[in-house]
Amino acid sequence: MKNYKSDFLIIGSGIAGLSLALRLEKFGSVFIITKRGILDTNTTEAQGGIACVCQKNDSFEKHIKDTRISGAGLCKKDVVKLVVEQAPARLEELKNWGVKFDADIGLEGGHSERRVLHSGDHTGKVIAEALVNRVKKKKNIKIFEDFIAVNLIKLDGKCCGAYILNKNKGVVETFLAGVTILATGGAGKVWLYTSNPDVATGDGIAMAYRAGCKVANLEFMQFHPTCLYHPEAKSFLISEALRGEGAVLVDSKGTRFMKKYHPLSELAPRDIVARAIDSELKKSGDDCVFLDISFKPSGFIKKRFPMIYKKCLTFGIDITKKRIPVVPAAHYICGGVLTDIYGRTNVPQLYAVGEVACTGFHGANRLASNSLLEGLVFSYQASQKIKKGQVLFSKKVEPWKIGRATHPDEAIVISHNWDEIRRLMWNYVGIVRSNKRLERALVRIKNLKKEINQYYWDFIINQDLIELRNIATVSELIIKCAICRRESRGLHYNIDEPKKLPKPKDTVL
Repeated sequence: MKNYKSDFLIIGSGIAGLSLALRLEKFGSVFIITKRGILDTNTTEAQGGIACVCQKNDSFEKHIKDTRISGAGLCKKDVVKLVVEQAPARLEELKNWGVKFDADIGLEGGHSERRVLHSGDHTGKVIAEALVNRVKKKKNIKIFEDFIAVNLIKLDGKCCGAYILNKNKGVVETFLAGVTILATGGAGKVWLYTSNPDVATGDGIAMAYRAGCKVANLEFMQFHPTCLYHPEAKSFLISEALRGEGAVLVDSKGTRFMKKYHPLSELAPRDIVARAIDSELKKSGDDCVFLDISFKPSGFIKKRFPMIYKKCLTFGIDITKKRIPVVPAAHYICGGVLTDIYGRTNVPQLYAVGEVACTGFHGANRLASNSLLEGLVFSYQASQKIKKGQVLFSKKVEPWKIGRATHPDEAIVISHNWDEIRRLMWNYVGIVRSNKRLERALVRIKNLKKEINQYYWDFIINQDLIELRNIATVSELIIKCAICRRESRGLHYNIDEPKKLPKPKDTVL
């Protein structure tokens, strides 16, 4: 087992982690830990784009207003202003780092103007590849693929690195750093149906909480209204940009229904559209609704949405001729590790940036295409405070100890618990909640956690067990946050608490 030392340790390789690495490498050595390949992130999967004021008829004030309306009263005014006003400068950086955007500016739900910069319908992939290409050229940056963080290390109350499983060797190694940054992304895999890739298991939130960090607003999981519904399709998102270009939602009879729920119809904020679809499915008993853009010119659809067109075609759905079967799915968590405007947590020398963090930017519901923007802005903000990374500790860090742990004898325990947690969260802590469901969910998750923790201490760990432990921890935190919120606001809708309280308040654990 090795000891690794660097000035800066970044856990995660999405837009927040990679852009921060590029900002920090001039100050010292940077290690990037990623639990699969460097491109296996939520960023790579992002389709829509990045929201930024870039046209004469638009303004910062309009973008701020749209963000705050979507956030349902919980956005922090100063944070929204900071992010929106920094957007043009951060986009210029991306362009200088090699990212190319299309000439046309997109429109998405909740936006009063066209302001979404995009690269076709695979913007995240274009950004991720450009950042990875640049990162790989930097001598001060070292990438560790197939390394998964287990726990953060604290000495004298400060974070000084992490214990990390080297998956190829099957051993836990010690990574020490002057500053540790969580850029681990979201937690969509906590739910049974999600648009997120398999890596999104809430690792950063769970590790930070175990290390003594405050977490906030985890009840606000954004369920994207339109994920492809097909038995062979896994986690494939149908971008909001389709609705921005005129696509309509219809039921199995071909009847539009969104006008009943909101004056903006298909362009209403995501929480409203997701709840509307959920309501329609419960009334009809159907498995899905349909998104229809087939009335648009075939050439336009193929040019504007090449990836979606090709992907749907592999499942026998020609979106230039047929409607797309869609269902809501867990997409983006608006809460996370509580930070200040520089990404600092309440644990010294530990930062959190990107989806893992709760900055107050998104409030109770994220506005479309504001997520990549937040990751960029807060990687910049964090870099303004992280200038030194000297590894100076008053005590020796103990190596990882296996103790009496043996190799797992029944992998079925892990797979069963994994499935049970995700179904529990989908059925009891989904788009629409109730007090009874939440209380039952808490009792069940506590029992499951006991079983998982016993398994964790008895057996030598692997990736499946690490992730299972993390989704159990994050699930419990989400349920506790949801129980604490005695109202319905933004993404959290409780049928027993349908009214919005007059004074918005964060849920902090």
